[in-house]
Amino acid sequence: MQTPFHRSPFEYAQVAKEQDYLIWQVVNPSTWLIPIFIALTVLALFVHTVAFAIPGRAWTNHKAVPVAVVAPVGVVGSVAG
Repeated sequence: MQTPFHRSPFEYAQVAKEQDYLIWQVVNPSTWLIPIFIALTVLALFVHTVAFAIPGRAWTNHKAVPVAVVAPVGVVGSVAG
């Protein structure tokens, strides 16, 4: 009888879900847990930066009325020259 440690990766999908803890025998948490958290934090900051950069979807007031820009009026009757 084979132990669960000697299965091929292709047979793992057929095994019960109770053995998902075996990933921690491949990935050492004392080495990789902090880098995984750092990578997820950077990814979350990037996603939020992009999401809040979309016009009208950030901290802006959605019911604000746009301000009309009025061009300055030139002096009538003055001719350069």
